[in-house]
Amino acid sequence: MLPEPGAPDHRRDDAPRAEEVLPLVEERLVITRRQVESGRVRIALTTDTVEEAVRETLRGRHAEVERVPFGHEVAQAPQTRQEGDVLIVPVVEEILVIEKRLVLKEEIHLRFIDSETIVEQAVERRVQHARVERLQPEGDAPADPGPRLADQTRGQEP
Repeated sequence: MLPEPGAPDHRRDDAPRAEEVLPLVEERLVITRRQVESGRVRIALTTDTVEEAVRETLRGRHAEVERVPFGHEVAQAPQTRQEGDVLIVPVVEEILVIEKRLVLKEEIHLRFIDSETIVEQAVERRVQHARVERLQPEGDAPADPGPRLADQTRGQEP
């Protein structure tokens, strides 16, 4: 038996002391994981055709043609030119006389007119819808209770 702490030791120094061994115990925690199927999902896609009105502005351009007759001679063919918003394209013709002369026969005056028209037209377009459905896992296995715990004990024997 061991004396209490702080009490005087009355044993003789030459007396053999009995050695006592105390076992040490330690608890250890081991955490493992595993993959558990908790459910399934089924997705169904459907495509419908929807008719709706579309409104858009269309731009266009057309030309008014005005022929302006001429009848005089020119030394060389005039160049195409722009006067304001009118494009002038000269038309020449060679005529045979005892001598050859270049005669400006006519000019074509083109005036470009821009226009905008608002058009509304019914069009068909496709629209998809998704339906999501949750399913039970195969075999109706219970959900995972959480991490598994394992105890391990370590000790020393005397």
